[in-house]
Amino acid sequence: MSSLRLHFWSVVGTAVVFMLTLWINQEIFTHTEFVRGVNWIYLPSGVRLLSTLLLGGDGAIGLLIASWLVDFFYFFPQDPVRSFAGGIIATVAPYAVYRLALERYKLRASLTNLTPKRLLVLAFAYSVVNPLLHHIWFALQGDTENIAERLFAMFVGDFAGALIMLYTMKGMLAVFPTTRQADSIADHGDEVPPSERRKQI
Repeated sequence: MSSLRLHFWSVVGTAVVFMLTLWINQEIFTHTEFVRGVNWIYLPSGVRLLSTLLLGGDGAIGLLIASWLVDFFYFFPQDPVRSFAGGIIATVAPYAVYRLALERYKLRASLTNLTPKRLLVLAFAYSVVNPLLHHIWFALQGDTENIAERLFAMFVGDFAGALIMLYTMKGMLAVFPTTRQADSIADHGDEVPPSERRKQI
């Protein structure tokens, strides 16, 4: 598959998975909705974080497209400003955590070097950054009614959703031996003699 096609399908796949997870969340956890767009359990938050950790910029683009689609046509069709800003904020937050993981943990695409503790840290960081950015914007717009309660509800929902999705995917990736083997080669690449590397190439 060409690089362009890979990027395209990464973006499209992210958008589709996000919207599918949103539908599942609305069907299963609709009773957990605190206010419109804020749930006590929010699985799409896990998709947001996971897609950026796995796909980087492609995942972020897919998230932006999906977030705009659901905000403009489902959550807030009567408020285009909120839909536009909300889509950007919902994308910036997980991408910022992805950059943190890249710099601090030398993130791999397989996530194999992300220990359960590191996953917990990243999920917590995202669950703080995302609600905080949203509610700073709400406050700037003068929307401060029950702002502390909404912020807390979004934090809990994002944290729960992120943990469910991250640990599920981490467990799934751990069962693929080819992924672990590739990471092992990457870790010990310097130990392979140059002559052997040329043979492998």
